[in-house]
Amino acid sequence: MQKDVFTTLKERGYVYQTTDEAAIERLLSADKPVTFYLGIDPTADSLHIGHFFALMVFRYLQDAGHKGILLIGGATALVGDPSMKSDMRRMMSKDQVNYNLEEVKTLAKRFIKTDGDNPALIVNNADWILPYGYVDFMRDVGIHFNVNTMLAAEAYANRIKEGGLTFLEMGYMLMQAYDFIYLNKTYGCALQIGGSDQWGNIVAGVTLNRKLNFAEGNEVTELFGLTNPLLLTKEGKKMGKSEQGTLWVAREKTTPYDFYQYFYNVADEDVEMLLRLFTRVELGEIEDMVKRDIIKAKRVMAYEITALVHGRDEADKVLDAVSSLFGGGASLENVPSVKADKKALKAGISVIDLFVASGLAPTKSEARRLIQQGGAFVGDKKVESVDEKVSQADADGTVMLRKGKKNFVRIVFE
Repeated sequence: MQKDVFTTLKERGYVYQTTDEAAIERLLSADKPVTFYLGIDPTADSLHIGHFFALMVFRYLQDAGHKGILLIGGATALVGDPSMKSDMRRMMSKDQVNYNLEEVKTLAKRFIKTDGDNPALIVNNADWILPYGYVDFMRDVGIHFNVNTMLAAEAYANRIKEGGLTFLEMGYMLMQAYDFIYLNKTYGCALQIGGSDQWGNIVAGVTLNRKLNFAEGNEVTELFGLTNPLLLTKEGKKMGKSEQGTLWVAREKTTPYDFYQYFYNVADEDVEMLLRLFTRVELGEIEDMVKRDIIKAKRVMAYEITALVHGRDEADKVLDAVSSLFGGGASLENVPSVKADKKALKAGISVIDLFVASGLAPTKSEARRLIQQGGAFVGDKKVESVDEKVSQADADGTVMLRKGKKNFVRIVFE
């Protein structure tokens, strides 16, 4: 057992809120392993950067000898968490939730151990929530929730402000709170971890446990909650949003190259935080590296995070592509590419359309703005006019587009 894991989590910046910090520290430093859980709702067929923040905490606890449970919410995803949302989440079909669940399970295995020594247990809350009769659930669980207290929770503030919660959404907190009770009774789970947006739901589970013990006349068995902070830049902006959208873990949604470039292009002020959170580099070495050579620190950070998410082989391919684009002479095959119809070249293709198709500009208006600001290039030539067209490819049938100094996409004409 690694007894200083809580200190490590605090020093590296993972701890934000706790239901009882001193008790959690004692729990995690005792000789007996603690069973903990992290819940993820499969509302998409991939994970994003916010998820693997919490998964890093999971892995630290697992490596310290504690017993981890990953709960993938096959039932809660059918309702949708209203926490911090201004609009109701789009309702998904059961088939879509089940498909997403399997994808998320596969991706999560990149971060946590599911075999070998101290493997994580992966469970689906649909297994115990869906068979629970509605009236029985409301009598057993719903009776312990005060609506006024729920409406006062920060998690629901935006939904109330924008027109109010639906009855469906009100049930979400009850379901997640019951998850904690079920996992405690079934597996002895005593600690829930998650992002700060889950604080209200986590506290609801801790409180429900106390009320159930009192109602049943049982000795109170304490449950605990720990959240990590939202991943924000020094300017207070949410991290993980690129111009192409959310930074996804699935490489079909965000290529390893784009993933690397996103982190390499973050502000210098954010590099130390990211090295602390997403690498295992020693804190003293991080501080020294950032002071001595911020460019090297950025490269190490971007490479290590890409390797963490996509594996070292993919991260090495990205370095190969970066090297080729900046004079290293390596292969260009790992640069992101988009296919296009070569027949369209004869008439000429608008540069604006190419930049939108490549993803370097999300809209035509953004492409026009990029050109007008002098940041759009076709090959080595700056695009001087929004009316320019491309009518010829290079000898290999491709055209290289560049946005600014560091963002490249190949258009492959077939």
